[in-house]
Amino acid sequence: MVSIILGIDPGSRITGYGVIRQVGRQLTYLGSGCIRTKVDDLPSRLKLIYAGVSEIITQFQPDFFAIEQVFMAKNADSALKLGQARGVAIVAAVNQDLPVFEYAARQVKQTVVGIGSAEKSQVQHMVRTLLKLPANPQADAADALAIAITHCHVSQNAMQMSEKRLNLARGRLR
Repeated sequence: MVSIILGIDPGSRITGYGVIRQVGRQLTYLGSGCIRTKVDDLPSRLKLIYAGVSEIITQFQPDFFAIEQVFMAKNADSALKLGQARGVAIVAAVNQDLPVFEYAARQVKQTVVGIGSAEKSQVQHMVRTLLKLPANPQADAADALAIAITHCHVSQNAMQMSEKRLNLARGRLR
């Protein structure tokens, strides 16, 4: 089964995105980058994030949308802005009927690097290795690609578990 996954690393100033194709266990890099909001007022930044994510969805036509969950920041104002950036990105996905999946930062790092407390440079290196890229992607784009990779692994494991359960159920029916 072929799936295209859009990963989003939300931020009110820089939102990273990464797009990969999954065919079975094979992952292929399709694109990545950052939506940079250089305006000062938050409503205008949110509008740019929404428009940017919508444009990426139109361009790549993903099957799944994966985004990082909000973590508890020391600064409540920063956490609120991050939550709002996530919200407009999710609305862009939902408006185009994409299923939305959310992953904690520790889960993403654990999946991609093998350590839940991995540094950004470690995530960049592993994303480069897993997707066979010529160079490390920009940090926010690497995080977004890591989120997409995490979705692939989680969905692959879920499919394998459901197949095992189905086979087990079939065995009981005989």
